[in-house]
Amino acid sequence: MVTGATSAIGLGIAKALARAGCNLTINGFGDKSEINDICTSLAAEHGVDVRYSSADMRKPDQIEAMMLQARETFGSLDVLVNNAGIQFVSPIESFPTEKWDDIIAINRTSAFHTTKAVIPGMLAKGWGRIINVASAHALVASPFKSAYVAAKHGLAGLTKTVALEVAEKVSRSMRLRRVMLKPLWCWARLQIPKARGITAEEVVRDVMLAAQPSKKMIGIEQVADLAIYLCSESASGITGSILPIDGGWTAR
Repeated sequence: MVTGATSAIGLGIAKALARAGCNLTINGFGDKSEINDICTSLAAEHGVDVRYSSADMRKPDQIEAMMLQARETFGSLDVLVNNAGIQFVSPIESFPTEKWDDIIAINRTSAFHTTKAVIPGMLAKGWGRIINVASAHALVASPFKSAYVAAKHGLAGLTKTVALEVAEKVSRSMRLRRVMLKPLWCWARLQIPKARGITAEEVVRDVMLAAQPSKKMIGIEQVADLAIYLCSESASGITGSILPIDGGWTAR
């Protein structure tokens, strides 16, 4: 299960999982015909079964139905990637309340509902991976992103807490792992220019990469490759961890 998987990082991770032979349920926004093309092409290219759920990640009942349908379709849910997220930038005094509610619901609370749904089955099977895709903003803040930063900080706390809760049970099989990927800047649609009143090119040069030691954007494939590694037995000693993939940005 990969949420927020119809574009950008989520789609990159879904493609990598399909290449690895995983049957998939993907979820996200987008044009219906384009999403159908994604499912069809992934299934045909990699010989896997790919389903789409249009569940609204703000609504617990739709999330529950999506998770149940995925289990019934494939027999189990072995890998959960909580990637769904939206962004809105604004000074706190003018930040729309409805945008705050939507960002907290999609970026943070949806991961609670999906995690709650998969943990029992993973523990019963003795195998599972939960990967939460966060941001550098799980550790540090930026102006104009009060809801996003709050959501990602909360997601970090959820990751650590659930890892501790299942640690004793996990120790018997050493197979259930819960981690957080923390990519920084990937090539995607930017909303920062509107908030700062500057061009997209100036945002990249003066905001995004100014404090970036590597002076390079992070590739979606890099994030996807790390997700695949975390699903391997070689990563069996990693749990409850926040793994930066940010070109050294949070090393400062």
